[in-house]
Amino acid sequence: MNLSSWKDGRLLKTPTDRLLWGIMAHLGADWLLQNAYMADNKATVGHPAGILHALIHTLALTAVFPRRVALLLGVVHYLIDLRFILKWWRETFRQTTEGPAALHVAIWGDQVTHFLTIAVAAWLLRKDAES
Repeated sequence: MNLSSWKDGRLLKTPTDRLLWGIMAHLGADWLLQNAYMADNKATVGHPAGILHALIHTLALTAVFPRRVALLLGVVHYLIDLRFILKWWRETFRQTTEGPAALHVAIWGDQVTHFLTIAVAAWLLRKDAES
């Protein structure tokens, strides 16, 4: 194993590899590299905190996905973090919005949505793994 194998993607060919490392990149960017400024302001449309947070995700995901895919995932991450989709989901499916479980429902709804986008990207790139 050498650095050139990593850079040209030969180490991350299978959808499972991309899913695993995509989720790891996401968790690092979302939990280790996100500060209070980003967390407090990322849900405001056009706020620099949300844009910066999405760029951090994009950079982290370039270690796993081709640049265009990482950029698309960064844009989708930004849109999810605006919370419109998750608010609609909680209202439509009448999920808990008050009480002690509400925070957990919100956090896990957000994380699962991000994981699903990474899973879809990994699955769509499966043809690369076969060539």
